[in-house]
Amino acid sequence: MSDAHPAAARPVVIRPATVADAAAIAEIYNREVTETTATMDLVPRTLTDQQEWLTARSGAFAAIVGVDPVTRQVVAFASLSPFKERAAYRTTVEDSIYVHRDHGGRGIGKQILERLVEVARESGFHSVIARIEASSAASRALHTACGFELVGIEREVGRKFHRWLDVAVMQLLL
Repeated sequence: MSDAHPAAARPVVIRPATVADAAAIAEIYNREVTETTATMDLVPRTLTDQQEWLTARSGAFAAIVGVDPVTRQVVAFASLSPFKERAAYRTTVEDSIYVHRDHGGRGIGKQILERLVEVARESGFHSVIARIEASSAASRALHTACGFELVGIEREVGRKFHRWLDVAVMQLLL
């Protein structure tokens, strides 16, 4: 019997993102912008926007990518961003993680989120916050599997596709 996902057991290669990854990251992200509520962005990123975003993701506020080891295609990306601008929040970061829709169900999300948590820990952060559209059971389950706990629900804080959206706030203390 053949496996529906022949690459299901194959781990991705996780490495720091570079500006050369901008087009692949934009492709993954813009699909989420236009088709889902995984992001509250309403406008797709241009290649220039994505390149600028990547340039800003250096040092502690890193971006990483998951690359299929056979095809060398970027199939996921994740990043750390400042949680809030005020200085007292500087030891807390917010995570973002996106897996190409054609590569879901392979465990890539868990691989890349686990590495992102390591990056946060190595960078000296104390807390990672995930803000997830509340109906996204898969993203909430992924974060739970990586040790995050639900700490609250923000009611009707986003509006996309003509409907109000709640945001689940999940946290991991490092």
